Amino acid sequence: MSDEPDTPQQDADVVGTERLDEAAVEGDETDAAEADAAETDTAATDAADADEPAGPVFSVALAPGVTPTKWTRIWGDRRADLPLRVLALDEDETPRALLDGRAQVAFVRGDVDSSLLSAIHLYDEQPVVVLGREHAFADAESVDVADLADEHLLQEPSAVPEWAAVAVEIADGSRRPLPRMSGLDDAVEQVAAGVGVLIVPQAVARVHSRKDVRAVPVSGVAPTAVRLAWVTEEKTDDVEDFIGVVRGRSSNTTRGTAATPKVESRAKAAKAKAREAREKAEKAGGGKKKPARPGPAKAVVRRTRKPRGR
Repeated sequence: MSDEPDTPQQDADVVGTERLDEAAVEGDETDAAEADAAETDTAATDAADADEPAGPVFSVALAPGVTPTKWTRIWGDRRADLPLRVLALDEDETPRALLDGRAQVAFVRGDVDSSLLSAIHLYDEQPVVVLGREHAFADAESVDVADLADEHLLQEPSAVPEWAAVAVEIADGSRRPLPRMSGLDDAVEQVAAGVGVLIVPQAVARVHSRKDVRAVPVSGVAPTAVRLAWVTEEKTDDVEDFIGVVRGRSSNTTRGTAATPKVESRAKAAKAKAREAREKAEKAGGGKKKPARPGPAKAVVRRTRKPRGR
């Protein structure tokens, strides 16, 4: 099941050539990349600095490159009673954290298992191709996926079906096995060595940026959706509150009851108690209501006609 968001809460990544050579590392683009990475670290650190509070916490799983800093800050302002714990996980691990109970909500990439999880779409990430700095396309403003037909993709072809549809090594059966890689850091190392290329969301490329590779926007490849997901059967009031934060609801329109002021609950209880006392008093008096006290009589003003003169 998938709900539609009220309003998008984050802009898609800016499309443009991201130069990751020495000049870029010292320039604005690397500053932006470092700022994005710092935001992710801050989101995790803000919750971790509390040194695992003794009381309950609300756990949020986070795919690499997703920066929910704005939402975590709003949550902190509204729900000081329930600290956040942010879990930075690998992409495949993020939805599993929901199913095994490590997290109540998760920012995930791609589709989710709709038989178990519900999700709202937040935004789309634009794809880029990660190339060695000496690659012929390294200085291009953008490339089409068809331009990469002769490249060796350092991913399973099923990860980028648009590339697989045009790849020469798939068509002629010459594709060689992938080198041993333990993660994207190793894959980017292979790209830098000229072994092949990667096609990933731009935010992921930023997380793994280095001086000897560049990330170039690629057309003809579908963008990657980022979603907020939760276990369908475990949509608690706290989960509702977090969904409200992400969707941009004000604190007055949050649907979860966890955010309802306790003062309001006490006032309702007092009214109910008073009503119950009145009902008991009426029963004790034979069910007759007290006669209303007569109000002051209204003065009757009579007008007399003045006799006409003769």
